[in-house]
Amino acid sequence: MKEKFNPYTPNRQAGFRVPEGYFEELTQRVMERLPEAEPQLEAEPQLEAEPQLEAEPQPTLWQRVRPWLYMAAMFAGAALIIRVASPSAEEKAATLAHEEAEAQEIEYIESALDAAMMDDYSLYIYLAEDTNHQN
Repeated sequence: MKEKFNPYTPNRQAGFRVPEGYFEELTQRVMERLPEAEPQLEAEPQLEAEPQLEAEPQPTLWQRVRPWLYMAAMFAGAALIIRVASPSAEEKAATLAHEEAEAQEIEYIESALDAAMMDDYSLYIYLAEDTNHQN
């Protein structure tokens, strides 16, 4: 029967090996690689000079105008899209005129039918006879 793997068994051999004396010499090798620091001498306290603030560079004309130009371009694009997407005034006027003419025509036909004193059946017979004569 096969034994289960237990990582905590003391007889287990590690997969990696460290050279002899590696950790004993590690501190010394790290210290050798570090740069030498200059010792800081304790100096007499001096009066602190006012810190010199570096002057911030002034923005160029383009940097100042750019946000306004972008905003103007955005509004111009929005106006163009609205203009293209919405019907023109001429189309609206033509549609309105057509609807008005149609309403007047229907009103004229209704008033003519009332004046002729015809009922629906008589009108149907009249229209049916009229279409038979045209053939």
